[in-house]
Parts: sequence; structure tokens; C-alpha cells
Amino acid sequence: MITSEIELQLSEMAEGLVGSEIIKLAGEVKAKVAAGASIANLTIGDFNPTVFPIPKELKNNIIEAYEDGHTNYPMANGMFELRTEVSKYINKRQHLDYDPEEFLIASGARPLIYAAYQTILDPEDTVVFPVPSWNNNHYTHLSNGHPVYIETSAEDNFMPTAANLKPHISDASLIALCSPLNPTGTVFKRETLSAICDLVLAENKRRGPAKKPVYVLFDQIYWALTYGNTEHCDPVSLRPEMKNYTIFIDGLSKAFAATGVRVGWGFGPKKVINKMKSVLSHIGAWAPKAEQIGAASFLGNSVAVDTYLSEIKSKIELRLNGFYAAIIQLKNAGHPVDAIPPQAAMYLTVQFSLVGKKTADGKLLQTTKAVTKYLLDEANLAIVPFYAFGTDIGSSWYRLSVGTAQETDINQVSNDLTQALSKLY
Repeated sequence: MITSEIELQLSEMAEGLVGSEIIKLAGEVKAKVAAGASIANLTIGDFNPTVFPIPKELKNNIIEAYEDGHTNYPMANGMFELRTEVSKYINKRQHLDYDPEEFLIASGARPLIYAAYQTILDPEDTVVFPVPSWNNNHYTHLSNGHPVYIETSAEDNFMPTAANLKPHISDASLIALCSPLNPTGTVFKRETLSAICDLVLAENKRRGPAKKPVYVLFDQIYWALTYGNTEHCDPVSLRPEMKNYTIFIDGLSKAFAATGVRVGWGFGPKKVINKMKSVLSHIGAWAPKAEQIGAASFLGNSVAVDTYLSEIKSKIELRLNGFYAAIIQLKNAGHPVDAIPPQAAMYLTVQFSLVGKKTADGKLLQTTKAVTKYLLDEANLAIVPFYAFGTDIGSSWYRLSVGTAQETDINQVSNDLTQALSKLY
């Protein structure tokens, strides 16, 4: 018996939740591939395991942990072995001094970000974040917060400045920052982040101990992946007083191509971390015990860590530089495209200023969505427009991700783009 579907009432939060623009684009790409098209799918913030496998030592350690029977619940805040090794890892490589009890392990970075939002925010509290940025709008919505979008510019490498944030600092409960930034692959300059820290410290001094301070959520999941002369900096290294107000988000997923392994860690003020632990305990967002024990053994093996980071950085940088050179070659040939030189992460920021151009059949490209579709249809290129990360829908900038790219894709994309752009007038 077939019953008709009735209109069910849900919470305001659920009714207002919007889907991911990246997933929508992925559906279009999937349909193209199913129809036989050969698409360079550079939309995915993930790694192709055949090109970027996880470290063999990490894999073997995890398998060994399963064989040793580590299949029961882990500790609520993470296995002590892993928290200890992460504390040493962060101290050795970033010179940050955090006790193992100031760390929280979870099933990747996402639950940690969610827990931080839930721990800091009361309903309608203000969250200030730059755009483009990844998912802060959704986390704010899930937490019933009030979002303040800070539009950044290419001139600042799409990183926010203290001047951008200052008009909103007195209302803010949380400032969400990410460096290296998803989607741009750009990083904070020391002076820029220092000025933001000074702004936060001055505001918290103004509020005094009787009021809730403004906290900084600092997502540094890509920090180990920097190239050339790029330097990663963080709030606490620049201003030690920021230790009271900074919640770091980090993990295995990007630096070690281990997105599916699901081991992330947060660290910060002990009271905040303990409450985040309580949030995650109630929803069971733990990293599997065997993965935690395997990760602890791996992070304690400095030679294996250094060797892997050297290899993966070399492979990513080769691809980023290759695509960058291809875009700049098109720019020098007179096409309305551009790119920001690679700095970090696995992303290249590229620009296609094609709105107002006409296709070979006389069709006017009137919107960024039309441009994105043209690139997919005519250049066999799938990349993510910045409006998927919260910018104005008219932005001409895109994220190009190299985590699934083969070296041969560089020339193919360059050739396909040359042909597609040459058809426009």
C-alpha cells in the first residue's frame, strides 16, 4: 500500500539548514562522468589514495592495533598515548607548550569545530568569520548563532585584517579563523595576525573578567603543508596571552592524507576543552581506539613523519606550481584569468573573469554559475566557485584542489582551457 507523504513540521534550525554547494556541483560532475565525459575533477578537498596514500607506518600501526584487540571504547578525551604524542609533536614543531590534558581527540576536525561552537555560543551570540571560508556559516546556524560575514579581498590574499574585524569586535563571542585557509591555500602574515590578536586582547581587557570573552577558533589543519618561503604563524606563538582565548583545531587528515582515518585533535584552555569533551561524549564523536593507538605510534616516529611530510609536500607543490604556471600562461596570452601564487595546503586560488563573454554559439555568460557550467562543459574542468564558501555570488574566484590530480592532468587542463577560452568573444 502506498501512502501519500504529509508535510511534517521540523525545528527552525533544521528547516533553515541549506545543503552544500560543493555537493551540488559534485552531482553535476558525476552525471557528466556517467555520460562518458572525461572530467578533471579538481573540486574535492580530499586525496586520491592511489596518488597520495597514507604513511605506510601509520597504516601498519593501525592494523597492528586492531590485531591486538583494541576495538572497545576509547577514553572520552582520547587515548592518553595519543594526547601525549600530539603534545610532543606540537611542542617540537610549533614550540607550543600544552599539557596532554589540554588536548581533546575526536573523529576528525569537524566534531571539534562543532563542539567549540556549542561550548562558546549562547543563542544569538555573534560569530565573526571571513569569506571565503569553509562551513562557518553552517556551524553558526547549527549553533543558533548570529553570523557576521567579513568579505576579504584578493589584495589581502583573502585573509581578514584587524581593520576588517574591528567594527564587529565588541559584539563578537567567537572569531573563526583558518590558516592556511580553505579554500584559498593562503596564510596569515605575522603582522596581520598579530594585529588581530592585539584587537582581541584589547577587547577582552575592556570586557573584564565578569563578561564572557571573545574567543578565537584557529583552524590550522593544513599548517604542515607550506611551500617555498611561506611561514605558518599562530595566535599563541605571536601573543602568549592569547592562550586563554584560543582554541586550536588540528589533526592527521590533511598533512598525512588521512581524511578517512578520522583522527583530529583540538587544544586550548582546559575549561573549554573539558566542556568540548562533554559535548562530544554525548554524541559519541570519538576517533576509533585502534586508529588513535596507531596514530600515537606514528607521531612518535619522527623519521617516518619527516620523510612522509617531505614526500607529500613535494608532490602537492609540483601540482600547485604546474597549474599556477598554466593559468599564468593563459593570462599572458591575453585571456581574462589569474591566480595567486601557491602558498600552502592543497588549493590554488584561480580567477575566471568571463562574465559578459559570449560563447561560440552566441550565448552570453551572465553569471558565475554560467561560467562554472561553461568550464565544466567546454573545458572539462570542475572547480569550486568562491560563492560556495560564502562570498558574493558574483565573485569570479575559484578553488582548485590538487588532491586527486595526476601530473598528466596539468597539461590536459591547460590544453582544454586554451581551447575553451579561445572560443569566447
